[in-house]
Amino acid sequence: MATEVYHRLREQMDQYSTGFPASESGVELKILEKLYTEEDAEIYLDLSMLLEAPDAFAARTGRSPEAMVEKLEDMAKRGLLFRHTKNGTRRYSAIPFVIGSYEFQLGRMDKELAELTNAYMEEAFLSGMGNNVPPLRTIPVGKSVDITNKVAAYEDAKAIIHAKDKIAVANCICRTQRGLLEKGCDKPKEVCLLFGSHADYYVENKIARYIDQEEACAILDKCEAAGLVNQPANMVNPGGMCNCCGDCCGVLRALNMLPNPGELVHNRYWAVVDPEECTACETCLDRCQMNAIEIGDAAVVDHARCIGCGLCVTTCPVDAIRLEEKPKVLQVPPPASGQELMAITAERRGTSLVPLKMQEK
Repeated sequence: MATEVYHRLREQMDQYSTGFPASESGVELKILEKLYTEEDAEIYLDLSMLLEAPDAFAARTGRSPEAMVEKLEDMAKRGLLFRHTKNGTRRYSAIPFVIGSYEFQLGRMDKELAELTNAYMEEAFLSGMGNNVPPLRTIPVGKSVDITNKVAAYEDAKAIIHAKDKIAVANCICRTQRGLLEKGCDKPKEVCLLFGSHADYYVENKIARYIDQEEACAILDKCEAAGLVNQPANMVNPGGMCNCCGDCCGVLRALNMLPNPGELVHNRYWAVVDPEECTACETCLDRCQMNAIEIGDAAVVDHARCIGCGLCVTTCPVDAIRLEEKPKVLQVPPPASGQELMAITAERRGTSLVPLKMQEK
């Protein structure tokens, strides 16, 4: 049976991002026990999501500065904290489960952890994401949008790439995890892009490699050809960009459980079919990750399910599908920053970004 500190750790992690809800089986506590020692858990409970240097954290919590330099770095190396390095100075913060410690287990994911996280996703985590602000934002494949439409930079994957000075690429944690369970797919794996301090974190932890803008754009082209959905972090200036499949991606799997995923993602576009041009060839069925298309005499798109990725558009052999702007009332611009995203999500979930221990003082 898990000790009390792991229950407190779960409760704290449930405050952040998409949460970390309790399950009936308690499998989430087994995940925490595998990842965190009791000392790790106590330290996490004293941290916040604001970056803090080891000496400042030690002074605030009455711990040894020398010990905290070593301990916080050790936890960051194990994917339990975020590390930000600037001018040789390292600062650390608590992280959510998603996007956070789950993704950061890329270099440590083994079959046992894959089984535990898969069980937890299916029992409790995925079903709870429908009430949240999605941590990722679907944007359309560039070639799927008519060039006469003015596209904001945050809706253009290659524009995001060209705005980044520091880029790294890592394997997809979702396909890595599902592959260990022989439940994965054969889609490309080294396709997750990280930017700025997130790129540094992944490379410092030896789970990614730096690349240039040209290679990053080539990866986007490969992902489009493979039918992967482009999903940067849900903010104007994202720290990362995923390329996802409905078989493995936790976000897409959660959306697929809903009757109206297209309404939740708040994207700008949805697919529209010209029934006069459509030959009902079914090519688009294989490309759609949301089961949003049915074929009769012609393809029909369920707009409640369409997330506007554009994958069906780029392979239609007769150009019968296009992306069309949704009504303005259905369009919701992304938050300006990760901090704003966290604040909006916490408000919607009725949680707080202030650590529970700090609220008690």
